[in-house]
Amino acid sequence: MTVTPLEPARPASVTDAFLRQLVARVPGSSGATWPLTEVYTGAVLVGLPQSTPIDIEDAFATARAAQRQWAATPVKERLAVFKRAHTIFVDNARTTTDLIQAESGKNRRMAIEETCDPPMVMSHYLKRAAKLLAPVRRGGPVPLLSTSTEIRQPKGVVGIIAPWNFPFATGISDAIPALMAGNAVVLKPDNKTALSPLYGVRMLEEAGLPAGLFQVVCGEGPDVGPTLIDNADYVMFTGSTATGRVIGERAGRNLIGCCLELGGKNPMIVLPDADMADAVQGAVFGVFGNTGQICMHIERIYLPVSRYDEFRAAFVARAKALDVRASYDFGPEMGSLVSVDHLRRVTSHVEDAIAKGATVLCGGRPRPDLGPAFFEPTILEDVTKDMLCGVTETFGPVVALHSYRTVDEAVALANDTDYGLNASVWGKDIAAARAVAARIESGNVNINDILATAYAAKGTPSGGVKNSGVGTRHGDQGLLKYTDVQNMAVLKKQVMGPRPGQDYAKHVEGVLSGLKMMRRTRIR
Repeated sequence: MTVTPLEPARPASVTDAFLRQLVARVPGSSGATWPLTEVYTGAVLVGLPQSTPIDIEDAFATARAAQRQWAATPVKERLAVFKRAHTIFVDNARTTTDLIQAESGKNRRMAIEETCDPPMVMSHYLKRAAKLLAPVRRGGPVPLLSTSTEIRQPKGVVGIIAPWNFPFATGISDAIPALMAGNAVVLKPDNKTALSPLYGVRMLEEAGLPAGLFQVVCGEGPDVGPTLIDNADYVMFTGSTATGRVIGERAGRNLIGCCLELGGKNPMIVLPDADMADAVQGAVFGVFGNTGQICMHIERIYLPVSRYDEFRAAFVARAKALDVRASYDFGPEMGSLVSVDHLRRVTSHVEDAIAKGATVLCGGRPRPDLGPAFFEPTILEDVTKDMLCGVTETFGPVVALHSYRTVDEAVALANDTDYGLNASVWGKDIAAARAVAARIESGNVNINDILATAYAAKGTPSGGVKNSGVGTRHGDQGLLKYTDVQNMAVLKKQVMGPRPGQDYAKHVEGVLSGLKMMRRTRIR
C-alpha cells in the first residue's frame, strides 16, 4: 500500500465564502450549528445551521405553495428545466467533486463518478417522463358508451432523507423524477455531507427550477425525521435497515407511501470457469470502492475450492498494492472512511472477528498517519456467523473469503442472510451464470460485474428484497411512485341499470348474456 502522509490542500473552489453561501439556504432559527468538517484533516469547513421543527414546517409550507403552480405547469415546460440542468451539472462536475471529497473523504475517482449520476437520471427521464405522465385512455365497462382514463397526479411534497455515502447522487437523483412529476421536495441530507446536495439545488434553480420548490433542512435524524415524515405526502429514504423500519412505521401511521433502500450483506460468487483476472479486478472495486461504503458493495466472496488459492493470492497482492491516501487528485485508489465514529464501527467488527478466530490476510487496522478516519484495505478468512462481520453489514473496506465445493452450496451460502440488495456472479458460461443468478434472493444481481451494470441501467427498477428495502428507484416505477392515479370515468348515457319499468330478472338475464357475448367477441 502506497503511503503519503501529507496534508492535502483544500481545492481552490471550496472557499469559506462559497460554503457560507451554500448553507445560507438551510433554515435554522435557533442559531444552532453543526461543525461540518473536512474528513481528510478534521478541520471545520463551515457551521451548518440546524433546523427546528418549526423551520421544517415552514419549509413544507413554502414548498407546498410553490408546488401548486409547478403542478399546473405543462410537463414540457417542467422538463425544459432539466434539459438545461443537464448541461449545468456536467459543466460544474469538478466543483461538485471538490465538495463531495471535502465532506465525505472519498477518493476523487469515486467522487467524479458520483457527479455523473444526476445527469444520467435526467437523461433517462427526459426520454420517458412525458409518456409516463400523459393520460392513458382505456375502455369503460360498456363498449362505445363509456371510457376510463388513467391520470397521473403528483403526490404533493416529497420528503427525501439522503445518506452520507452518496450525498449528491441520492439527494439529487431521487428528487429529479419527483420534481418532473410535478411535486415539490424537502430534502434532509446527512449533516456530514450537506454541501454537495445544497450545490445541486443551487444548480437546479440556475436551470430555472422555481425558488422555494426544493427545500433543504438539516439536523440529526431523531430531531428532524419525525416532523419531516409527518408533513410529507411521500417519503424516499436510503440508509440502514433499523432506521428504515422506524420511517416505514411512521409513514404507515400517516397513511402515506414510502420507498426504502436499506442495508445489505452482499455476496459475490466466483464460478469454476470464471476469468480469474477479471474476477479479482471486479472484487477490488466491489470491496474497496468508496472505501467499502456502497450499499451494493461486496462483503462476502464465495470461491470454488479448486481455484481458491489462485484468487486469494492475486486478490491479496492487489489489495496490498492499493494507493490509499488523502488527495484531491485522481491518483489514490481508495480514500478515507466518512468519520471517526464510522472508523470505530469498522474497527470493532474487525477486532471482534480476530478475537473469535478470523485470520487477517491483509490490513486490519486504522491508519491515523494518513488521516483521522483511514482504515486499511482488509481481507479476512475463517469468518463465521458468530462474528459481527459474519452477519452484520460492516460498511467498510472489509471482506471475508469463503470456499465452496458445489454450486448449490455456493447459492445456499449466498442466500444465508436476512438481506437481499445486491449480488455478483462471475463465469464465462453466461447461460450457466444466469441460472445461478436467478436462484439468488436479491433485488439486483450482476453477472461479470459488481454493481455498476445494474445501478447504471436507469431504465430498469433497482431495489432490495428481504430486509434490504421496500420499493424501487429507477425504471418507470422510479417516477410513477411519486404520483397518485386518478381514474376519470365517463358514461355517455345511463345504460348500466334496468330500463324504467323493466323486470329486474330480465335485466339480469341481459347482463349475463352480455358478459358472455363480450368474452366471445373479446370486447371485454
